[in-house]
Amino acid sequence: MTTTVQRCPWCGDDPLYSQYHDEEWGKQVKDDKTLFEFLILESAQAGLSWITILRRREGYRRLFADFNVEKVARFTQEDVENIVQDPAIIRHRGKIEASISNAQIFIAIQKEFGSFYNYLYQFLPNQQRIENKVETLKDAPVESIESKAIAKDLKKRGIKFFGSTICYAYMQAVGMVNDHLQSCDFRN
Repeated sequence: MTTTVQRCPWCGDDPLYSQYHDEEWGKQVKDDKTLFEFLILESAQAGLSWITILRRREGYRRLFADFNVEKVARFTQEDVENIVQDPAIIRHRGKIEASISNAQIFIAIQKEFGSFYNYLYQFLPNQQRIENKVETLKDAPVESIESKAIAKDLKKRGIKFFGSTICYAYMQAVGMVNDHLQSCDFRN
């Protein structure tokens, strides 16, 4: 007797997408290293599909110092030139350069708030993750009051390629908001 696993339908049948959905998406992330990784990846995703970035994640990991924020913040123009030549990632010079300045801003936020996690969660009601009750994909929001506020504040600080829609996708990815469908086996 086989049991059918109920997933959110956006991941389809792609094994990589299903694994990401089952093991990462919507799970609450509290460590700044992973929060930085998703900041880089979600910023790279701007204007593209998430699966495009997910398929290049190992390339990003290799080229962005295993998402070590201190190292990325010190990347030089020579590093940018090397990265932009590598087909393992999306070779968008503006996004690559933004990743370096975003790393510098990320560090400044850590110093100001004690951690990037503390910074992010100040925007959430009672500093707790949001549990949405999503019945169908069409009910899932693409932005929120919180994503607009975070994106606006980050933009003011100089973060690039991180508008409110990308911010909301980030919030879903790192579990600041739970948008797994009510019928999804991975909701809890």
